[in-house]
Amino acid sequence: MSVSTLTVAPGTPAAPGAAPRAEPTATIYRLPIPGTRPPAGTPAHELAFQRAATDPDVFAWLDHIRPAAGCTHPIRLAGTVATVDTSTDQVLSAVDTADMPDGVIYKPCGNRRATVCPSCADTYRRDAYQLIRAGLVGGKGIPATVAAHPAVFPTLTAPSFGHVHTRRASKTGRQLRCRPRRHPVLCPHGVDLRCDRIHAADERALGQPLCLECYDHDAEVIWNYEAPELWRRTTIAITRAIRRRAKTLGIPAKRVRLSFGKVAEMQRRGVVHYHAIVRLDGADPDHPDALLPPPPGLTVDDLVDAVDHAARTTGFTTDPHPANPAGWPIAWGEQVDIRPVRVHGDGAITDGMVAGYLAKYATKSTEATGHTSRRLTDETIDLHADPDGSHTERLVDACWTLGRPRDWRGLRRWAHMLGFGGHFLTKSRRYSVTFRLLRDRRIIWRRTESGDLAAHHTQQTTAIVGLLAYAGAGWRTPGDALLANTSAALARERQQAARDALTDQINTSPYATPQPLAA
Repeated sequence: MSVSTLTVAPGTPAAPGAAPRAEPTATIYRLPIPGTRPPAGTPAHELAFQRAATDPDVFAWLDHIRPAAGCTHPIRLAGTVATVDTSTDQVLSAVDTADMPDGVIYKPCGNRRATVCPSCADTYRRDAYQLIRAGLVGGKGIPATVAAHPAVFPTLTAPSFGHVHTRRASKTGRQLRCRPRRHPVLCPHGVDLRCDRIHAADERALGQPLCLECYDHDAEVIWNYEAPELWRRTTIAITRAIRRRAKTLGIPAKRVRLSFGKVAEMQRRGVVHYHAIVRLDGADPDHPDALLPPPPGLTVDDLVDAVDHAARTTGFTTDPHPANPAGWPIAWGEQVDIRPVRVHGDGAITDGMVAGYLAKYATKSTEATGHTSRRLTDETIDLHADPDGSHTERLVDACWTLGRPRDWRGLRRWAHMLGFGGHFLTKSRRYSVTFRLLRDRRIIWRRTESGDLAAHHTQQTTAIVGLLAYAGAGWRTPGDALLANTSAALARERQQAARDALTDQINTSPYATPQPLAA
């Protein structure tokens, strides 16, 4: 596969794994001289210059690809797009993609991982921010009254599977040495388990075991695999605990309901931990979809106690495995941090901080460990797994080895994720809106932004129907990728400049309360 080594914009380095992608050079390219194709290995900037300088339809092409311009690996669709009158089922107009530039429609890949597609991941992050924040303060169809509901922000971590290099801080924020000891502490393999260093935040040693042989790699990947089930059981335990508290206050249990949202973060040691939002709601059996305030008497302190109790008591043992006939115990680690969420910024943590924090981790995966492969197969496993290799290589090998002979519980399927097969961002149904709703609203806004569609057809009476088929993925040439990504980078710079100007205008206006713009 031909990949441009140029950055998408001058002075803007591309993220690892996010270089502009293109199809093999054997593809027939759209060139200004019919019947010709570029020589194999033609540099991307030359291909970009050919289209930009000699193609008379280059501006039409740029406008056509604008929805996917920033994507590193867009999806190409071919077929017909029709506008249908929903009241009569009459086709008002139809457009064939053969009459469009390149003969296809470009659609963003939609990947949430920043290392795979920075542009699509940025869209995902912004949607995640709006989704999470709407569950705390309302908006996007969620009533603003939820801002008065008690909510907490718990962080649940995994237990220890062996000593690793880490960063520690005192209560005053002063950085402490990693693992100081007065006398040598030797493990069974003769490795000294002391570390007197104060590690830098970006030091590669962080998360690495002091002794690779002592570290329980099998238990860690099994814990990663079972983490979603542990979270599910924990939410049940939290609900039961808060309902027991409600009964002691004389409140019927059916009048209380909890809403959840959580993001999984991969730590440098290769294990996930969860950042979550737990919101206390009221419930009406006759109107199950209504978002009601909790009954009087239940406070945020009751919610903190319920979450703390559930986190410290929930656990189970996995099914037997030939490598461990007794099964592995699955429970949360000792570090449980639970903080109340304040909406108006008068507490230690606010709704904006929580939403921004969770949205940031929603676009990450195993990058913190240095491992960024896609799903592994028998042909590619040897490139990433080694029972005597690095910490991450041993974790991948543990997934593959424990998955024998019939991919035990699907563990091999998630070897590239170090065993974790859950979603990185999940929520309960009534916590907030959905990603689909946010995407649909964005599509409607883009289609009606110019006013052309609104002038001819109204949303209530027409529908856009696409009879499209998959025609490929990626940009046709490295030059197209360079032009598209550069155009998108310039558009993002203009948008950011507009946001900055609007922010300055709001903050300096004598008639408006200074406030940051939503991400």
